[in-house]
Amino acid sequence: MRTLSFASKQFDSDLAVFCRGAAVSPEIVASVTAILSDIRARGDAAVAHYALRFDGAKLRPREFRVGEREIAAAARRLTPSGRRALESARAAIEEFNRRNLPAKWTGLNRHGARVGEKFDPIRRVGIYVPGGQVPLVSTVLMTATLAGIAGCPEVAVFTPSGADGKVAPDLLAALHLSGVREVYRIGGVQAIGAMAYGTATIPAVDKIFGPGNAFVCEAKRQVFGTVGIDLLPGPSELMVIADESARLDFAAADLLAQAEHGSGREKIYLVATSPGIISGVAAELKRQVARIAHSEKTQKVLDSGFLAVVVGDLVQASKVANQVAPEHLELLVRSGAAEGLIKKVTTAGAIMVGNATPTAVADFTAGPSHVLPTGGAGRFSGGLRVADFLRRTSVVRYDSRSLGRAGPTVAALSAMERLDAHGHSVAVRLSRPMGR
Repeated sequence: MRTLSFASKQFDSDLAVFCRGAAVSPEIVASVTAILSDIRARGDAAVAHYALRFDGAKLRPREFRVGEREIAAAARRLTPSGRRALESARAAIEEFNRRNLPAKWTGLNRHGARVGEKFDPIRRVGIYVPGGQVPLVSTVLMTATLAGIAGCPEVAVFTPSGADGKVAPDLLAALHLSGVREVYRIGGVQAIGAMAYGTATIPAVDKIFGPGNAFVCEAKRQVFGTVGIDLLPGPSELMVIADESARLDFAAADLLAQAEHGSGREKIYLVATSPGIISGVAAELKRQVARIAHSEKTQKVLDSGFLAVVVGDLVQASKVANQVAPEHLELLVRSGAAEGLIKKVTTAGAIMVGNATPTAVADFTAGPSHVLPTGGAGRFSGGLRVADFLRRTSVVRYDSRSLGRAGPTVAALSAMERLDAHGHSVAVRLSRPMGR
């Protein structure tokens, strides 16, 4: 286990080097560029080519889209407990996110003009849902539910199929319960390219949402501007801040849960107020990792992507958290200290408080979306919310009286910027009678 001390003179640089380990390689950038260029040029033929190359699925363009009957049939095959779980999680997500649904407003500005904002759903959105051996059913709920609340007229979901061309039935069932009927069995960079550029069988979208691996995130970065993107949520990250009140077995279990994603690019951090806490968690990790199904992949993440940090107090711990900007942050600290940490840490994607709040409950069913910033992006962005599925438009309405009050300001600024036509467009109105 690699351990750093906050007191070290090289701490900042050593921590930065570890965090940079998740940076995208030039090889990934070049590969994504080539695939996107091919999809833009050849459309469906290129999409089919890469579906066969990367997923082993031999698909004709007319087979890209999953039939609505297949989607509905998957929902009918759900076990009663499975249906209850999906419906319960979806209800919690909807309840939380309806609370931050932005509302239009109008009022008078200082000139007496009426100003305000309106919000309209994005016309057509594309959602990427990772699949394969670990179909992320919860990602369906954490994205499609928000699109539904926003009222997006068209929601197209893309997810990779197996070599047999089939999509995980539980994932299809979650899509059906979320009201999604347009689903494509296409994943990877080819899915992002199809969403951004469109093909003969796949209409382009206006904005792309959802997490993905390093290739998918790089593809989203490259198509930004052609379409909108939500953010670049890459491999999972978790930081646990632990003091003497922390349950070490809980801390270890949560670190393993995030390492379990197993791409090899995950980053997990233990920030502890004593070396004893670190050694205790290390012992728990060794004991627990042998018991989980994905132990081999998880162990690789522990070997390459796990960093422990010894701090002198929780103020130093908050500084570490703000420097890393982790996707998930767990505060396994005494109850009196948690509120202070919540105030001090300003860059985490999501904060889970106390020994009874594992990251998994937030990822699955607490309510906020688990599509969160990674790779330090928490310094300038937050997690997915309903407002991301809406367009904001400002609305301004002046009359002759309010325009007269604004006129001197416009005239002065137009002169400063040497844009006399701007000033004239107001002055000509003030010099002639106007209706309301």
